[in-house]
Amino acid sequence: MTPAIARTAFRLAACLALAGCAGTASRGEWIPLIDGASGLGNWTRVGDANWRPENGAIVADRGTIGFLVSKISFRDVEVRAEFRAEADTNSGVFLRVADPARITPESTYEVNIWDLRPDPKYGTGAIVDVAAVPVPNPHSAGGRWNTLEISARGKRLTVRLNGVVTADVEDGRLHEGPIALQYGPGVNGAAGGPIRWRKVLVRPLPAAGRALPES
Repeated sequence: MTPAIARTAFRLAACLALAGCAGTASRGEWIPLIDGASGLGNWTRVGDANWRPENGAIVADRGTIGFLVSKISFRDVEVRAEFRAEADTNSGVFLRVADPARITPESTYEVNIWDLRPDPKYGTGAIVDVAAVPVPNPHSAGGRWNTLEISARGKRLTVRLNGVVTADVEDGRLHEGPIALQYGPGVNGAAGGPIRWRKVLVRPLPAAGRALPES
């Protein structure tokens, strides 16, 4: 374990375990899980995707399907991610994963990144089977760097893609679990386009309904 990864793990564990976490969140401190080409040690690999550091990012572009699953679980949390996808990329950020060995839309909240999804109502910017986007989908991610901001606080889930709200919904099925990043197959089982994660930051939040302490 590198010193940077050890520091990240310590900060995450301390923030989640101590009541002082809320005070840290109130001061706006974000904890990096991916920072450029660094951070693979903060995740467990599931599946056969070829995750690797490359050109200042964590990249996958081959494999049947694969995930990076965070080594720490979260309840209420904000996630800020910078990523580059192509139109045929099938990826996403998964929150409150109930079973890291079997990640499905039923056992997690899947914030989708897939411009060419066959059912476009749960394409890029949607939360699969929870919050649809309009059809035709006005949100796309292919061919450029994007910023994805996600908030999960109690039942409320909010998603912003490049500053635009794409989902704002309440759902109480899932309460806690790791975060996961996906590399998935394309349409009809074809190879999916590449996904590049340049930055993934998390900020644990105080429990919904509990005020932040004064800092």
